Parts: sequence; structure tokens; C-alpha cells
Amino acid sequence: MSIRFRQLQAFHAIYETGTVTGAAALLGISQPGISNLLAQLERETRFRLFERVKGRLIPTPEAGVLYQEVDTVVRGLDHVSQAVVDLQNKQGGQLQVASQHALSFGFMPKLIARFAQTRPDMSISFQSQYSSKIQEWVMAGLFEIGISEMPLLYDAFEHHPLAVETLVAMHEDNPLARHAVLTPALMEGEPFIVMGPDHMTHRRTREAFHTAGVPWRTRIHTHLFKNKLSFVKEGMGVAMLDPFALDFDEGGGFVTRPFRPRIMMDLVVITSRARPLSALGQEFLTLLLAELAPYATAPEPAAG
Repeated sequence: MSIRFRQLQAFHAIYETGTVTGAAALLGISQPGISNLLAQLERETRFRLFERVKGRLIPTPEAGVLYQEVDTVVRGLDHVSQAVVDLQNKQGGQLQVASQHALSFGFMPKLIARFAQTRPDMSISFQSQYSSKIQEWVMAGLFEIGISEMPLLYDAFEHHPLAVETLVAMHEDNPLARHAVLTPALMEGEPFIVMGPDHMTHRRTREAFHTAGVPWRTRIHTHLFKNKLSFVKEGMGVAMLDPFALDFDEGGGFVTRPFRPRIMMDLVVITSRARPLSALGQEFLTLLLAELAPYATAPEPAAG
């Protein structure tokens, strides 16, 4: 088998954009060139990577497996290329941060923009992804700083844990809003919008209802906190949401209430022990930890 990097790069771009046109624009080569590279890769691997559905290219299961393997490699070369450009342009350093999705729609862009105000020559590399991929990227040296959900998958991190309390978000017209604090008993039969069953907020909410002896009704399963809030605003149900999704939403149309027992979300800021932080990275890490500190929730006092 003789797979070339350019073929993998074309495949990665199609997977990310969903179209040959988007991949061509992303890589700066012609659409026929993209199609030819994909055809070469399919011949080399001997399986089909995409099916065309309503004008979009839908990845096959084999493509999903391949993407997981090549994603870090392709992004790694992109970082090398960017580093060369930065050196050629004598830019004032590069900030390299990756965050799980909850912080990426408001908190992180605002914080990075503030940090950049006094650093006009700074180059910024920011990505949002699932937590396991973020930890992989920091391990591989693709990003200096990562914000991930627990648990840690590797032992080689300097880490700064942060436990934040989630709140019940509901449509502003929901009758439950008359209560100051919500409990499983008050919410029996209420449809919940939830993350996947492996997510900590899903597990912990399910356990709270089970412990209270109250049936828990789930209606919608999704993979982003921002999606959960969108469904809440449409009156599709209630959701346990982190303060970052709530504080940085400007649309309104919902209210929040505390839930007891508390449903916590465990986050962690990570850097690699194997590579010292750049001066720029250390400055941003100090700012990041200071800005996250107000979101930390103190443990509940022991009973009795």
C-alpha cells in the first residue's frame, strides 16, 4: 500500500467540510484535484469512503475509523506549516489553546480577544473538540493548553481541576419556574434534554432521580450543551446546563433554577509535563485560571 499524505489531507478536508467544493477551498486546490486524490485513496484502501446524499458526501463507517487515525497527523502538519509562516513573518508568538465545546462559544473567544488586545502580533490557534481528543492533542504537542472534561486519560499532565454546578434551564413559561429550587420529586414526568448516557451530567442526574425513587423521563439526546439550550428555548423540555452555556447566551427565552442534589460538571485545565510552557502560554494560563475561579463550586458541607 502506498498512501500519500496529500491523499489523506484531501480525505480529511472532505470529511471536515462535507463537500468536494469545501475541501478544495480549504486546501486551495481544484475540485478535480480533490476528487482525484480521493479516488486514489479509495483505490489504495480498497473501500469506499463516502456516499453522496443530497449533494453532500456522507462518510462511511470505514471513513470514520480512518478519520480518527489521520486527524492528529493532518492537524500536526498544519501546525508545523503555521509555525514556519510565523517564523518567516517574525510574528510575536503563538497562543495554542484547545477547549471542550461548553467554553468555546462565548467564554474562550471573549477571553482570547481580551488577551490579544495588547498583543497585536500574536498568532492564535484555537480549536474546540471532544475532551478525549483535546487530551490527545496536548499529549502530542499540538496545543499547549487544553480545557477538558474529567477524567484524565493520561498521567503526563499538569492539571488544574474545576468543579462547576449545573442549573436546570427551562422555557420562561414553564410552571416549574415558580419554585426557587427544583428536586426530582418536583420534576417527575418533566421531559429532559440530555447528553449521551456516558456523559457525567447524564449519569449524575439519572442517579439523583433513582436515589429519590422518582422516574426520570428523557426526551431528546444530543451532544452539545448549546444544542440543549436551543431545545429548551423551543419548549421541548428542561436541561441541566453549565454556567458557560448560560452566561454567554444572548438570546433569552429561558430561566434557570438550582437543582438539589447538585449535579456537578468536572473540568480540568491541562498542560504537558514533558514540554515547558512558552512565556505567552504561561501568561494566558494564569489569566485563564483566574477567570475560571469564580465558576468553581465549593463542596457541600457534610451532613450532621
